[in-house]
This record gives sequence, structure tokens and C-alpha cells, in this order.
Amino acid sequence: MHQPNPAETNGVCDQGKDEEMTKTEPHQDWQTDANPALPHWQATVLTLFPDMFPGHLAHSLAGKSLNEGIWALKTLDIRDFARDKHRTVDDTPLGGGVGMVLKPDVVAAALAAVADCPGPRLYLSPRGRVLDQALVRDLAAAKGAVFLCGRYEGVDQRVIDSADLMEVSIGDYILSGGETAALTVMDSVIRLLPGVMGKEASHREESFETGLLEHSHYTQPRVWNGIEAPEILASGHHRKIAEWRQAEAEKETQRRRPDLWQQYLDRQALQKGKSK
Repeated sequence: MHQPNPAETNGVCDQGKDEEMTKTEPHQDWQTDANPALPHWQATVLTLFPDMFPGHLAHSLAGKSLNEGIWALKTLDIRDFARDKHRTVDDTPLGGGVGMVLKPDVVAAALAAVADCPGPRLYLSPRGRVLDQALVRDLAAAKGAVFLCGRYEGVDQRVIDSADLMEVSIGDYILSGGETAALTVMDSVIRLLPGVMGKEASHREESFETGLLEHSHYTQPRVWNGIEAPEILASGHHRKIAEWRQAEAEKETQRRRPDLWQQYLDRQALQKGKSK
């Protein structure tokens, strides 16, 4: 007989319960005591492999901001919601075929355990909306997100429909599971959170933020292997440097990504039409 664990009966994101949950529940809580206030953003991850988190996000700016409490991470092992002694989480697909499918009752129980966690519910899937900077900004503006990481052939469609999950893809290729995709989405969001990057302008000038690819970058020495960096960048004339960077961004976008360039031109035309 299935014995419900604490994560199935108590909200894992309830305020004031973090200390008790860390000791008794199957998830891991990576929020530190450095900042007792609620984090700007919380990632809640449902996965069969919780040890894959925080992964590379434990390092560099993401890791520093995690330790500072700017964002928080909670992971739950989907297998802890299995309903038999063998902790079975998958079964063969109805209608036959290769592979296994994650069982709807197990996944639904895991989702129910995070009902009080902030943000939209995302299912990482190659069939989903392709991640872009607009979606990243929307996720960063929320208080967090819940990530359901699939494995095998995926998740029973009835769970996806009944839980109103947002399916998100990071590209037109196949991974072994949703964990790598979830880390990618989290990485793109975390760097936009207040306090993570040194200057807000740092990410405003990056590729896709303006609808264009980013301009090329140069540093010292000004001449390297006989190749000189653009003279304008050493002029100290900020307006002319900004104009050069804008022109470079437009040129590189037109050359490398004609699809983005056309979208940029369409937006520019629309904005001009509205201003008339």
C-alpha cells in the first residue's frame, strides 16, 4: 500500500517550513540563510535525478547569487511519489511501441506537492514553444517557475492537459531528459534577476534583447597578431561608439540571421506606423 510522504501532504513551498522540510522531505533546498527575505525567484524542479541540480548553476554569477539568496532552488524526486513498493514511475505506451511513459498518477502527485510553489508550470519537451528572450523575460518577471523534467518517451498527455503545463523546447534536437533543458532555461532567467549581473545595461545590449544579434567585442591589446581593433572603440566618443555598435549589430544580424533581421524590420515599421 502506498504511504504518502510529507511532500505529498504538505506544501513544499510554504513559508516558515523550510528548516523542517530540509530535514524530513525528499527534496533539497539550496536557499541559504545569507538573505532571510524571500528570494527574487524560485526554481522548483520535479525530476528523477535531483543530483543533477544545481549543476553548473552552483558556479560563477548564478552560484554566487544562489548563496546570497537572490534565487532559490528546490528539487523533488518524482520516484518518491510512486505508489508501489518497487517505486515504479513508468509503464509501456498504450497502443504499443518502443520506450516507456511516465505514469500519470505519479506525475500528478508530484505536481500536487508543489501546488503552492510560485510561477508557471513548465514541461520541457521538444514539442513545446521554442525558448526565446521574450519568454525568458516573462519568466524572470514571475516569482519563480516549476520545471517538470521528463524521461523515456515523455509524460502521459492527460497530465499535461489537466495540469495546464506550458511545454517549452530549447531547440529542434533530442536530449536524454528534461534536466539539461531545465538548467538552460534557469540559466537564461537567473542572469536577468536584479543583483545577479553588475549592471542592468550588461544584458540590455546582448543578443536578442533588442531583436538583433550582439555586436562584436574587442579588448586589449589594440593590435594582436597584426590585426588592429576598430579605431573608433579607442576614441572615447561614446555616441559614435554606440552608433558603431548599433551598425555592427544590424550588419551581423542581416548576415547571420536573415529571419531575425526581417522580424526586426517588421517591428521597426510597426513602431513607425504607431508613432504617426
